[in-house]
Amino acid sequence: MSIERYVLATYFENMLIYANVIMKQLSQGRYQLLRKDDAGKGRSQQGLELDVFDQESGNIRSIKTLSGGESFKAALSLALGLSRMVQDYAGGIELNTLFIDEGFGSLDSQSLDQAMNCLMELHHENKLIGIISHVSDLKDRIERQLVVERKQKQSVIQMI
Repeated sequence: MSIERYVLATYFENMLIYANVIMKQLSQGRYQLLRKDDAGKGRSQQGLELDVFDQESGNIRSIKTLSGGESFKAALSLALGLSRMVQDYAGGIELNTLFIDEGFGSLDSQSLDQAMNCLMELHHENKLIGIISHVSDLKDRIERQLVVERKQKQSVIQMI
């Protein structure tokens, strides 16, 4: 492993500590993200790939085996974990805005509740969370909305 890859893998491992706090919450303690030590077949990304430990089965498996909703939870955990790590490491830098584009459609109602609770906690920490989605269940849960509709060959924006 090159020195550059070693440094990246070390930062990646630290970021996973932050991400796993969120993943634990979103998966009700079922999943833990793990850095894969060896590269996949024909891959040169040694140390920068992910596995997942499934608490229910006790097995470690590829992150690629997660369902759509579980993959969304993993991606959200990684994004939020990276944001928190940057804030902690970079003294004084605050990342107060997060935009999430889609992904909510792959969640069942319980997972949607867990994701929204996690995002509401961020909102209470004075973070601005933007959600771009077509999931109608979200409309009732989001206090302020910027709705874009197509009317007569033009887009109309309405603040609700």
